[in-house]
Amino acid sequence: MTGLFFGALARLSMLRTDYRQYPSYPHGYASHLGLGVVAAFTGAVVLPALILRELTAATFLLLVAQQLREVRDLERKTLDRMEETELVKRGAGYVEDIAKVFEARNYLTMFAALAASTLTFLGWRLLEPMGVPLFSVLGGAAAGVAVITLGRKTLDRQPLRQVARIREGKINFRGTMLYVDDIHIQEVGLAKSRDRWAKLGLGVVIEPNDDNARATLANVGQRQAIAHDSAAIMGIRKDRDTPEFTPLVRLDLDTGRAAMAIIPVEPDIAPLLAAVGSVPVIEGARTRPLATKPGRRAAD
Repeated sequence: MTGLFFGALARLSMLRTDYRQYPSYPHGYASHLGLGVVAAFTGAVVLPALILRELTAATFLLLVAQQLREVRDLERKTLDRMEETELVKRGAGYVEDIAKVFEARNYLTMFAALAASTLTFLGWRLLEPMGVPLFSVLGGAAAGVAVITLGRKTLDRQPLRQVARIREGKINFRGTMLYVDDIHIQEVGLAKSRDRWAKLGLGVVIEPNDDNARATLANVGQRQAIAHDSAAIMGIRKDRDTPEFTPLVRLDLDTGRAAMAIIPVEPDIAPLLAAVGSVPVIEGARTRPLATKPGRRAAD
């Protein structure tokens, strides 16, 4: 029971809906919390099953663990279907990153339950002759809380503001070409659309701190995640039939800088810069060329 409680608590602590509206409430909460309880129960009974030599139970637990691996595929399929309803798509890289996170959270739930169950059992075996079983429960609780705290810190993704400098850029046109500062974004053919960009558009320039960050910004999935999160937080003045107002993040091939042009519902640059800075660095875009000897030599 101690393992089950702290395993379920671990999953509940990681279950929250923010601007991304996923998981949804209440149906998304119910399904994810239900699966988390299953994972917690699995982790909680591993040790008793092995000690009692219940090999059938142990085999069943392995089967449950295998099923938890299917969570990533389930989340990926759900998010892929939701992409059709998004004005600004998440992109394949962001979808895969979210799916990985949901899978990892179930494993963390299992580990928290296993740690709490194990410490409770060992404490009970050691302290039972002394008549103090309460301390075994406290030991299990401490183990569960430690795993939850460490796991949440480990699974937290690095925000973009830690790897790049984010500042305002100026929207300007050179003929029909839309630029943010000196970085080309797209061609806008209609004069009416160009006027709208000039009056309501905001520009953001993202300057990488080093070559690792430059490689991250070069990833198309990372740049699509920036556009999606910015539109989700700030709102977007576009519809399905106005593709020229879709926020785009383009790369300056000479310097490695990236620039985004967007027409938000709330035309306030300070919250927009904060929104871009809070975009997570997705796992598929995280590269470290500076960790290699050739990469360091090339950077010099």
